[in-house]
Amino acid sequence: MNQDSRPLAPSPPRTALITGASSGIGAAFADEFAARGFGLVITARREDRLREIAIRLERTHGRRVEVVASDLSQRDAAARLCHDVASRGLTIDALVNNAGYGVPGTYLASPWARHEAMLNVMVMAVSELTHRLLPGMVERRYGRIINVASLAGLVPAPAGHTLYAATKAFAIKFSEALAHEGRPHGVHVTAVCPGFTMSEFHDVTGTRAQVSKLPAWMWMDAPTVARQGFDAVMDGVPIYINGRANRAIEAFVRHLPQAVVMWAGRRLGRSYRKT
Repeated sequence: MNQDSRPLAPSPPRTALITGASSGIGAAFADEFAARGFGLVITARREDRLREIAIRLERTHGRRVEVVASDLSQRDAAARLCHDVASRGLTIDALVNNAGYGVPGTYLASPWARHEAMLNVMVMAVSELTHRLLPGMVERRYGRIINVASLAGLVPAPAGHTLYAATKAFAIKFSEALAHEGRPHGVHVTAVCPGFTMSEFHDVTGTRAQVSKLPAWMWMDAPTVARQGFDAVMDGVPIYINGRANRAIEAFVRHLPQAVVMWAGRRLGRSYRKT
């Protein structure tokens, strides 16, 4: 994959909808798509942060940026978001399902409502937004869908963050199958699988102190993840693992005996799990 070519969106500019765009990887994807010539619809819960990002992107890249505040943990949020976008006369050519977070601790340490909210964001909203926006992409014979997954969805899951790896495994398999369905219609689908990325994620989950002990070579920055993800979906790569270290980890785990992998997972879980 040639990361130096940086293909631009054709004229007239296409529009990308990016969820969870108020920080981290989502904000980096907003920068990347704008730099490549796309107009944007950015959404997250924090409208003030979105408006700051929109002003910066419009000044930097000269692209139209629409802000739609939305809490995707609400069951009707995806439908309302699509209605809002359509009411503004916008056509979505690219979708980045990035919104997400982890619920740390054992499965029973949190009430079901907390787990349900996370599943709404990371499974139901991903599925529904894709289902609502995909028909237009197929009809126009152009579409790009990025589902931000994780290396966690490709390696055995340790104790703690019980549903997080499961939702990322869903994103990977969902993307893989949808990529086959979409390709004949000009729609590319990619699951982007970063490992440890510098963002607010670990602050939200309360694991910053634990993961900060990891060596520097295991970390990536959000702009690099976004750039690689953009190139991967443009090239039609269904599953893209960011970074050589992460690709090596995935390959290593895949070839280890299952008993060794399970033992390592138990040890890892004890190192950062909250009860």
